[in-house]
Amino acid sequence: MEEFYIDCDGIKLHAKLDKPDGFTKGPLMLLVHGFTGHMEEDHIIASKDALIESGLAVLRVEMYGHGKSGGEFRKHTLYKWVTSALAAVDYAKTLDFVTDLYIGGHSQGGLLTMLIAGMRPDDFKAILPLSPAWMIPDGAREGNLLGIDFDPLHIPEYITGWCGELDGDYIRTAQTIHVEEEIERYTGPVYIIHGDADDTVPYYYGVKAQELYKDAKLIGIKDADHCFCNHLGELKDAIKSITF
Repeated sequence: MEEFYIDCDGIKLHAKLDKPDGFTKGPLMLLVHGFTGHMEEDHIIASKDALIESGLAVLRVEMYGHGKSGGEFRKHTLYKWVTSALAAVDYAKTLDFVTDLYIGGHSQGGLLTMLIAGMRPDDFKAILPLSPAWMIPDGAREGNLLGIDFDPLHIPEYITGWCGELDGDYIRTAQTIHVEEEIERYTGPVYIIHGDADDTVPYYYGVKAQELYKDAKLIGIKDADHCFCNHLGELKDAIKSITF
C-alpha cells in the first residue's frame, strides 16, 4: 500500500493506492467514500478488498473536507467534490501501469460517480455506484437534505442536523445539479449495488437509476442497510460477481 496526497488547486487530497500481489499492469478503480465518510470505513475497506481479489488496483481518495484531506466538512459542496474527483482522475491517468480506469463510490460518493462518469464518459470502462444518493440535488430543491428540513427558497447561512453543521452553499450548489443529464451522457456499463433495507437512500433510487442508464445492472442485497452493516460478505460477493 502506498499513501500520499494529490494536489487539487492547493488542497491536499489524502490517497491510498493498493495493488493485488504480483500486480504490474492492469485495471484501476478510483473509490470514493460518502457524505460524512472516509476511506477507512468498513464498507469501503470491504469494497477495496473485493476489488483487489478481483484483480484491480484500487485508488482510495478522500474528498475535500473529509478524512485527512484539506478543507472543512462544514464548507464542502458537491462542486468542491467534483473538483476533487477530477483531480483524482487526472492523477490516475498519469499512472503508467493502468490499462483500464473505473470509478466507484458509496452514497454521496455514488452520486459523485454518476456525475463524473457523465462529465468524462470516455475515461471509464465501467462505473460502480454503491447505495448512490443521487436524490440529493432533488432534495435540495425540495427543502430536505437526507432528513434535514429547510426553506429551499430562503437558504440559511448554515443548516444543522445529524451530520453537524453544514454551510448553506452546499444547498445552493446542489440545487443547480441535474443528475439525469449526466446519466444520459454515460453509455458504458453501470453496476449498482444497493441494500433493499436502506432507509437513508431508499432502494427505489437504485431501481430508478438502473432504468435510466442505457447499460445497467442492479445487484440488490436483501435486508442490507445503507452501509451494508452485517452484510459486508454479501457486498464483497456482489463486487466479485462483476466481470471487470
